[in-house]
Amino acid sequence: MTTDKAFKRVVRARMAKTGERYAAARRTLVEGATDGHHAEPTADAATPSGYRMRGGLHPETATLANVLANQGVVSGVTGEPLTEAAIGGGLGAGYILWEFKGHGGPVLTLGFRNQPQYPSIPGWTGKTLDRLGIEPDLHETGGARGAREALDARLDAGVPVIASIDLQSVGTWGRPYAQSGHFGLVVVVFGRDTDGSYLVDDRGRDPFRVSPALMAAARGRIGSFKHRIVGLRTTPGPIPAERLRAAMRAGLEDQVDHLRSPSDSFSLPAWRKWSRLMTDERNAKAWPRVFADGHGLFGSLSALHESVDGQVGPSGGHLRELFAASLDEAAVALDNPALGDAARAWRGVADRWEELADAAVPPDLDGAAEAVEAVETLHEAVMAGESGRSRVGAAAETAWAIRDRYADAFPLPPDRIAAILEDLGDRLGAIYQAEVDALEMTAQAIGR
Repeated sequence: MTTDKAFKRVVRARMAKTGERYAAARRTLVEGATDGHHAEPTADAATPSGYRMRGGLHPETATLANVLANQGVVSGVTGEPLTEAAIGGGLGAGYILWEFKGHGGPVLTLGFRNQPQYPSIPGWTGKTLDRLGIEPDLHETGGARGAREALDARLDAGVPVIASIDLQSVGTWGRPYAQSGHFGLVVVVFGRDTDGSYLVDDRGRDPFRVSPALMAAARGRIGSFKHRIVGLRTTPGPIPAERLRAAMRAGLEDQVDHLRSPSDSFSLPAWRKWSRLMTDERNAKAWPRVFADGHGLFGSLSALHESVDGQVGPSGGHLRELFAASLDEAAVALDNPALGDAARAWRGVADRWEELADAAVPPDLDGAAEAVEAVETLHEAVMAGESGRSRVGAAAETAWAIRDRYADAFPLPPDRIAAILEDLGDRLGAIYQAEVDALEMTAQAIGR
């Protein structure tokens, strides 16, 4: 679906290096900027807290990096704010195709970072903060009133918090009501506007304004993290260099051990299993059987595209380019050039994921190209913050109308459908082997 993959690759490399969003990185490259300066997005000057918008790719890592930077925490290695790459915590692999009655079709869920199934405390977030020597201020409650009071108290004290919310209920991504409660998102809530609405950083150039009623609904919708907020107890200044280096080493060791585990749902074997399920008609969970009547197939292929491509959905995509950037940083910080070699291998893996995303939605299906363009437009509109809301609505309406058109049937010939699934299966098999090889290079570099 992409006309210039080589240029797209260069844009993504710049995104991983600078933290810029796709449009900003592309604009800089198109205009021929050569000074390497990262013009960070800035928040509305009227925001009460003076919070600085810094962008980001992946919700969990970006929220941590952005809160730490706004609290004056810097790297003891570089003297600069921690980059998203530096605290990424490593990669993961996760594949589940949920089949729920009454949900309108199967729900594809992919995970691309370490332990995607354990996102908060004491899971991935807790481990990351512990390595950095940062104490979390975790607050959870069953009541909406207590939840709002806890959030407001922290904001009144000038403390930004990381809030877990329902992606659909918050309204900023244009998700249909049928997805209420399906997907979570973490954002930074850093202040309130004069009308009482909350100021929300979702990795964009400017904040969103979310009413108290919508915020309460979004925070209370999903039971597993109902009303959860996390503040970071820090003091301005550097994280000691040796602690940061130890955190890098521990994160790399954790990631290697995690991806080497035998789980075929949450470690590297998940990609091998998924590749086989694209064509194995004997397995009840195989795509040819699950989608035998075409019901839900277009939605799952669209979800694949959205989940993998970082410039489309809300999750940050496959994250392999971001991890490569973290390996480059670790290679310097740990004086370990072999990590730079591993970074190049992971960039090759990233290219394969990009190609998979581009191949997911078949261009010979009427409306497919329009649907892809709509979700890319939607993502860019979200990154614009409040000023992009009207464009979010229009783009989301287009994208979901096309998904609804093909919800019950996939009007391509059976041999064409079989060819699509076989191609995706072959690509996933190649990705699995490439990740096995890249992981081995990473392991050897750290003596694991």
